[in-house]
Amino acid sequence: MTGNAGRCVPRRPRACRVRAPNGFTLIELLVVMAIIGTLLSIAVPRYFHALAHARETVLLQDLAILREAIDKYNADLGQYPDTLVALVEKRYVRSLPVDPYTKLADTWILVPSEDPDQAGIRDVHSGAADEAADGKPVNTW
Repeated sequence: MTGNAGRCVPRRPRACRVRAPNGFTLIELLVVMAIIGTLLSIAVPRYFHALAHARETVLLQDLAILREAIDKYNADLGQYPDTLVALVEKRYVRSLPVDPYTKLADTWILVPSEDPDQAGIRDVHSGAADEAADGKPVNTW
């Protein structure tokens, strides 16, 4: 056995194979990176579109809740609220919703009543200057 050290024994041909180093070739890595890049170029725009759509949906829901609370306040008390905080104090809403565009609860644009007999807040709009997917400013909703 001393003379055969380092050489293959002919009785075991599989033991004589040279093992390739573990790992990936540069071409394999480039192919994988190209596939990942292609998938990301498809997924990322869809993600941002879904994010913008969700923000619009939340804003529409918040506006509907605030407007309904203002109408209920007016129907119950015979006057419009002076501030949005009055809606919270009288428990028409649990808390003021956060504008999904400005991420603040105090940027709502308050529309006063045009009726001189009923002063107060008649309507509410978003305080953001952003545009919706249809191109309209969100502060006109």
